[in-house]
Amino acid sequence: MKIAVDIMGGDFAPEAIVEGVAMAATNLPKDVQLVLIGQQRVIETLLPKYTTEPLSNIEIVHAEDVIEMGEHPTKALSQKPNSSIGVGFKLLKEKQVDAFCSAGNTGAMHVGALFSIKAIEGVMRPCIAGFVPQLGGGHAVMLDIGANADCKPEMLAQFGEIGSVYAQATFGIENPRVALMNIGSEEQKGSLVAQAAYQLLKESRRINFVGNIEGNDMFFDKADVIVTDGFTGNALFKLGESIYALTKKRGISDEFLDKTNYESVGGSPIVGVNGNVIIAHGISSALAIKNMIGLAIRQVQSDAYNKIAQMLS
Repeated sequence: MKIAVDIMGGDFAPEAIVEGVAMAATNLPKDVQLVLIGQQRVIETLLPKYTTEPLSNIEIVHAEDVIEMGEHPTKALSQKPNSSIGVGFKLLKEKQVDAFCSAGNTGAMHVGALFSIKAIEGVMRPCIAGFVPQLGGGHAVMLDIGANADCKPEMLAQFGEIGSVYAQATFGIENPRVALMNIGSEEQKGSLVAQAAYQLLKESRRINFVGNIEGNDMFFDKADVIVTDGFTGNALFKLGESIYALTKKRGISDEFLDKTNYESVGGSPIVGVNGNVIIAHGISSALAIKNMIGLAIRQVQSDAYNKIAQMLS
């Protein structure tokens, strides 16, 4: 298994990315190799700072250009094919790597996935999934958390279906509970889009739909899959992440609240494309990068995207 990592993407790249890679490389399964994509001279200079031993499970692929965080995604990808993101997607498309991870330009990662490995046939809009810790243990999958700010009811219903397959494949949940994020638990609550999505989810024979949940249900084991549009999902997810920063400022330490720290999972997969793509926070630390690599390994092992394709076929 080969996991490709964009070394040049992120607010604290390349140092934090290389440090996170070194942390991950010391405890990888024997069949996993890390492919570091970026400026070779930079990578070779930084690696000795974070590891005293030569790492046989690391390979370097040179990519001279860098897509900056503020660049226009489509324009940057077309003008910089030799960027670390461009090269990463080329390797993924050619199946030279099994997953591609980056803390770089989120828009470029999303556009790159759509134009290289493309959406799974039948998927209306690929989405970004986030992991919401649950009081009973484990995580619920929330989708979308930012790729599609405006969603039609049919898209939300499909998020429920592909999210259910993803949760089953990745977390081993036999019959995932799918819920729609709404402003009330009653069937008739919410916007016209939410009401229409509710009916489609209710009628779907592919999922175990348990109805609406509200924002205050997020952490309380009400669902395994939480369906929402990317605007609402992004706001809720980032509010959840802020809990950790708030508790630290208040001097509070709690095992569950620590799981709301973005570093604990390390990244978010793009669900609905023909391959494994993981997007990390731009502010990712070395620990976040280490955990992002772990998430990528689990996603490859789950074969979730092929299972989604089989469901839709």
